[in-house]
Amino acid sequence: MDKFKIFLIIVIVIILSDLITKSLAVKFLADKDITIIPNILDLTLVWNKGAAFGILANSPEWVRKLILLGASSIAALATGIYAFVKRKELSNIEMVLLGLIAGGALGNLYDRFILGKVRDFIDFHILDYHWPAFNIADASISIGIAGFIFNELYLKKRLKNKQDDKI
Repeated sequence: MDKFKIFLIIVIVIILSDLITKSLAVKFLADKDITIIPNILDLTLVWNKGAAFGILANSPEWVRKLILLGASSIAALATGIYAFVKRKELSNIEMVLLGLIAGGALGNLYDRFILGKVRDFIDFHILDYHWPAFNIADASISIGIAGFIFNELYLKKRLKNKQDDKI
């Protein structure tokens, strides 16, 4: 399979799963929270006007929209172009990780463009210490970036060391 197809499949899966779960969150969490694991994980609907962790939430609307719509668009476009141009050089795992980033960026871009805010609903916490609520798109972006960094800093170096040992 063409490596760029892997990228596109991941992007589509992430966008669909993100938008479906956000729609379900709006439908079922509008007036109540659901505890999944007591004192650790709840589902609760939060409308986020800002970026991650509510950054820019209190900025003027035109500033917030310009920055957030621009950043999401650039992230999705740059990731897609990079995946396409480097498709012969990148591994399958790198294409998956780039697909996670682009799919997440596009999922949140949809919310920002159509709704003017992002639907977050996953509330991870330990007792009363809460991580900011997030969604599938946020998780995909975070996993994609962390995985790409781990791959660049650790896995490629390890592979190179193994190849050097064979010489």
